[in-house]
Amino acid sequence: MTWQQIASAQQFLEEEWGTIHKDWGGRLPLALVFPNSYYLGMSSLAIHTLYRWWNSRQDIVCERVFVDPQAVTGPHAEPPLSVESGAPLDYFPVVAFSLTYEMDYFNVVALLRTADIPPLAVERDEAYPLLIAGGPAVSANPEPLAPILDAMVIGEVEPILDQLTDTLYHAADNREQALTALAGIPGVYVPAISRDDPQPIARLWLRDLDAWPTYSALATPNTEFAQMGLIEIARGCGRGCRFCLAGYLYRPPRQRSLDTILAQAQALLRHQDRVGLVSAAVSDHTEIDQLALELRRMGARISVSSMRVDPPSEPLIRALSESGARTLTIAPEAGSERLRRVINKTQTEDDVLRAVDLAAQYELEQLKLYFMLGLPTEDDDDVQALVELAQACGQRFPRQITVNITPFVPKAHTPFERVGQAPAKVIKKRLSYVERGLRRTGITVKSESPAWAEIQGTLARGDQRVAQALLTTERLTPATWRQQLQQIGLDLQDLLGVRSPHEPLPWDIIGSGINGSYLTRESRRAGAGRTSAPCPPRDCAICGVCQDEHRRP
Repeated sequence: MTWQQIASAQQFLEEEWGTIHKDWGGRLPLALVFPNSYYLGMSSLAIHTLYRWWNSRQDIVCERVFVDPQAVTGPHAEPPLSVESGAPLDYFPVVAFSLTYEMDYFNVVALLRTADIPPLAVERDEAYPLLIAGGPAVSANPEPLAPILDAMVIGEVEPILDQLTDTLYHAADNREQALTALAGIPGVYVPAISRDDPQPIARLWLRDLDAWPTYSALATPNTEFAQMGLIEIARGCGRGCRFCLAGYLYRPPRQRSLDTILAQAQALLRHQDRVGLVSAAVSDHTEIDQLALELRRMGARISVSSMRVDPPSEPLIRALSESGARTLTIAPEAGSERLRRVINKTQTEDDVLRAVDLAAQYELEQLKLYFMLGLPTEDDDDVQALVELAQACGQRFPRQITVNITPFVPKAHTPFERVGQAPAKVIKKRLSYVERGLRRTGITVKSESPAWAEIQGTLARGDQRVAQALLTTERLTPATWRQQLQQIGLDLQDLLGVRSPHEPLPWDIIGSGINGSYLTRESRRAGAGRTSAPCPPRDCAICGVCQDEHRRP
């Protein structure tokens, strides 16, 4: 431990509210790891929820570990320590990773190396911690990390959290016993255990959100949502945007009741006056207008992650303005209505402009517009339409507009899981066109790197062979990643290319609950430029998720 690490941890603790300190005696110490910075990790409701729940048990002590990507690489790499007690990672019998982003896989490997924990599972024995993980990245496709992790929870952990924790408590000190027991838990993938059941591992999902509170357990100024209490108001999204992992991995869409949300808000308002509403589509909550009004009556200042605009919720935008919110975030995703039909994003240009008018009317200071480049069937006319839509917004909104561009990366279990990813050089050309088109408008353009998006694409749709490249990449750049893939016999363009209709996929080991025929149908409708209706408000038999009774905890 260095003095710099001590000082940094002490500063975090001094400025936090809600930190839990527990004696380790007689308890199972569990490290909850977000494999990126404290600043990013403390914005994760998964970290808050697991931290609260595990520490509510008398037999568990849960401490957080974050990873400074710069500190765990290079000749002066430092082993990460827990925030609460400063304990090294190898002091914990169990290390649980929350994995949201594929690019954090590199931080997982670097973290293990600096902690003197062998990254390959076959090289670890009882002297080392059990490594488990969950989150959207591994739930969609666990195979790139299968040689590294001991177990992965596929889907939402709440339905098995009691059983999982009991198993870890009683068997953590016996690796073989623990792996066998974990493999017997529904929704848990243990790569080292051969499965007799030929059926895919069924994705877990929680039917009653009200039964599991999901809101901030801690408060800190050292995060994106500083001094703001976050509440998950819904999970999943029924819109069926064909590119969206969350829309398929978290089916069916569910929402918390108004009374439950308000009760959680009341608890948070004892410590801060700002409440952030979180879901894949905040404005799709059926009681969003009433929720905004009730929260304002309680004295809460409101923020939202993003909102749909078909139609825009004027009471919500008014509440944001009254709360002192500075920014409205909208995600048209594509510039033309033709391309929005392809991706099943049904909002029209008029919907977008109506929301922009409301943002101007209520004097918000900034408008953020999110688009993707490289979507299936995208052509030059679609890129020009993106520029024109941004320009039209600029004519209606007199203050700051930021256009955020993200390269499209195909994801498992979506209708676009088999499409090819547009080459980086194509994305760069189209991005340059957008930047030139908006250069003199006063609109700021921000973008993610197309070359780095290719790395993400290989991790999102790769198999277990990709783990070899993860383990041998010391200084990550797009060029070194291509070289490492080539050394193990993999070609970047093959990994990013089109997957044939009959080709087995690495993530076939996972049963998302969605019928393959439904994904095929949606892919065909995309090719025809036809939209599909959103999920109905009650169980149906269209995609298959709601008919899987064994996934109904």
